[in-house]
Amino acid sequence: MLRVSDLKIPLDYSQGHLTAAVAQRLKVSTDRIMSCRVFRRSLDARDKGDLHYVMTCDVEVPDEASVMRRRPGHTVPVQKTPPKVLPHPSLSYRPVVVGAGPAGLAAALTLARAGCRPILMERGQRVDQRTEDVEQFIRTRELNEESNVQFGEGGAGAFSDGKLTTGIKSPYLRTILETLVAHGAPEEILVEARPHIGTDRLKPVVASIRQEIESLGGTTYFNTRMEHILVSCGMVTGIEYVSEGMNRSMETRAVILCIGHSARDTMTHLYEDGVAMVPKPFAVGVRIEHPQKMINVSQWGVPSLPALNAADYRLSVNTPDQRGVYTFCMCPGGEVILSASEKGRLCVNGMSYHARSGPNANAALLVGIRPEDYPSDHPLAGFAFQRELEKRAFEAGGGHYAAPVQMVGDFLEDRASRQIGPVQPSVRTGFTPCDLRAVLPDYVIQNLQFGIREMERQLHGFSRKDAVLTGVESRSSSPVRIERFQDGSSCSVKGLYPAGEGAGYAGGITSAAVDGIRQALNLLQGGVVRD
Repeated sequence: MLRVSDLKIPLDYSQGHLTAAVAQRLKVSTDRIMSCRVFRRSLDARDKGDLHYVMTCDVEVPDEASVMRRRPGHTVPVQKTPPKVLPHPSLSYRPVVVGAGPAGLAAALTLARAGCRPILMERGQRVDQRTEDVEQFIRTRELNEESNVQFGEGGAGAFSDGKLTTGIKSPYLRTILETLVAHGAPEEILVEARPHIGTDRLKPVVASIRQEIESLGGTTYFNTRMEHILVSCGMVTGIEYVSEGMNRSMETRAVILCIGHSARDTMTHLYEDGVAMVPKPFAVGVRIEHPQKMINVSQWGVPSLPALNAADYRLSVNTPDQRGVYTFCMCPGGEVILSASEKGRLCVNGMSYHARSGPNANAALLVGIRPEDYPSDHPLAGFAFQRELEKRAFEAGGGHYAAPVQMVGDFLEDRASRQIGPVQPSVRTGFTPCDLRAVLPDYVIQNLQFGIREMERQLHGFSRKDAVLTGVESRSSSPVRIERFQDGSSCSVKGLYPAGEGAGYAGGITSAAVDGIRQALNLLQGGVVRD
């Protein structure tokens, strides 16, 4: 099989278009093309008058060697990677995976496929019950602190755009995508350069992965919050947890921690248990909303295209103080959603359905935060920093989880918003026009103002006066990192494997899942004490 790259293909292409383009590139007749399959597809929108896909295709022809000799700069052979054989260690105790987000599900699935019968422990609810809890919060504004946008099966990613892009390189990326497709995700994620699933398509996929874990001998505990690890002579001997209001304990010699970036109570307990951790940088800011049609026109030149759902963007600006301003987790045709996990505090995130058909586009607009900005040098001081901003946001919204919002025009002129214009905030728990200077530090405000003006140069309409800012985006990543050795184990406790966003080693669904797989393999390859 040969791989042919940089094929220019129309948006409304058919299989015939692919075959003809490949045949032309290889200088063979179309009847010599035995098969042609898209390997990667990306949109080229640099010229608004000539929108097209750029594709890479895997092709079979009867005389591959001669084609490669004649067209040496146009093809490469496809190297088939043999399936990885997982080690099957004989463990003294069943390994425990704490957290059923992307890292936890990937780790537990890897262990289950290796025959280890993992125990998967999640403080929140199954994804279907969790969805009901989130909807109830939207209706009543009564927060369930154990089952919400942050906690529950699927992790925070279950209530997002389901974006699968990542900047990391890993041999496990394809494994993750193929696993998702095998459990019901759309096949297009295998070929899109910027794949996404959408919250509606992701939730049943999450449940299906958990069902495979259970079918292989794994056990899942929901509504079960790990409280402490038990340590003897520097080694994990078990865990303490709370289930159905009862304090319980369990023996184990291996724990993979996939607790997510919002399990502040669990991180505090781990610190008390002697787990080594350090503060790390992260970012805070707001969600910015524009009309999706405006984004489409800016990116494509037209308000809509039948072949495409909605345009996206990714912007960044260098700032005079070197903090930087950038957009993150852009949700085309999506909505802003409250993602609080503690009562009396408010934070937001973005979410899209697979169709991305909502009237607004939203994205996090973030400013870099450094450990020296925290109120102390304590390893968990970043949590105190986040909590203060979330408390201010709750109060600025008037309490009871109405989100504080401000129009961009008012924000740039340093005046409070008294009303909202044509761009209506999408947050369904309600909103209160305000002055976001009451929520964010002055240096964050100044950088956001600078960034919005500069980003207008990159995307026309970005600084439009009636665009909406919603605060506060404070959970972009974890402000703390659990230290670990090169083999993945904790620097302070043998048998403890910190993983994913909560441990400070990932920044999204895919990178968290990669880290979960990596930590499961580290455990399998010899880091566990055996009898």
